[in-house]
Amino acid sequence: MNANIASAPISWGVIEVPGWGLQLDRERVLSEMVSLGITATEFGPEGFLPDAPAERARVLAEAGLSAVGGFFPIVLHDADQDPIPAIERELEAYVAAGAGTLVLSAVTGAEGYDAAPELSEHEWQTLLANLDRAQHAAAAVGVVATLHPHLGTVIEAPDAVARVLAGSTIGLCLDTGHYTLAGGDPVALVRDHSDRIVHAHLKDVSLAVAEQVRAGELDYRAGVRAGMYQALGQGDARIDVIVAALAEAGYDGWYVLEQDTVVESEADAARALEQARLSVNFIRAAVA
Repeated sequence: MNANIASAPISWGVIEVPGWGLQLDRERVLSEMVSLGITATEFGPEGFLPDAPAERARVLAEAGLSAVGGFFPIVLHDADQDPIPAIERELEAYVAAGAGTLVLSAVTGAEGYDAAPELSEHEWQTLLANLDRAQHAAAAVGVVATLHPHLGTVIEAPDAVARVLAGSTIGLCLDTGHYTLAGGDPVALVRDHSDRIVHAHLKDVSLAVAEQVRAGELDYRAGVRAGMYQALGQGDARIDVIVAALAEAGYDGWYVLEQDTVVESEADAARALEQARLSVNFIRAAVA
């Protein structure tokens, strides 16, 4: 199988959440990606790469990386906040860098990923309409918009994902870790809705730690710190089965190695690089 394999800065602990941990500089992160034989990356959070579209494209090209697109957290359920202007500004960088995939995360508007509210019917209708509007705005400039079901956002659990599939035409970013943690079965999602999966974030999961997070014994960051995410093939998420199911369904999008990591020391940074190395080797073997 001719697979598209990429990485994301979060695998090096680079994230939009304040107080998460050390934020490694982009030169180090990009060079370590390249050292693993990775040739493409998602953009990472605001501030990791330059805001100016042409400058962002230049930095990636000089590092020897092509642009996949990126994770873009935005409020989509609030009728008093129009998300389209911010999305259109972000898309300028996608066009400049030749990136093809916008990964939307329907965040709550609060910092972090520890709690998600129940939406009212009005908020649901606003969300679904904005997803279709975002999809059309992206398509107008040649970019595919996707929705990323994510813990601690307004779309995390399988029933919420099902409502999006029924009420919107947007495609999904299958995050194997988040969907598993929310109680979903990624293999069943691929089997039943392969036509709607247009992007994949690969995470492996320790279900033992995940249960502590779901029970409220650990917050999300503490769960990550405790090893909730494992190198691909070393956890309980059945990554090999998921990848095989995607291949059987004819999936031809990106496989993005995207493992949330907390870096607080040089030892953590070295561990993150080794986890990324193990994951790259696993996915290359899985898609061979």
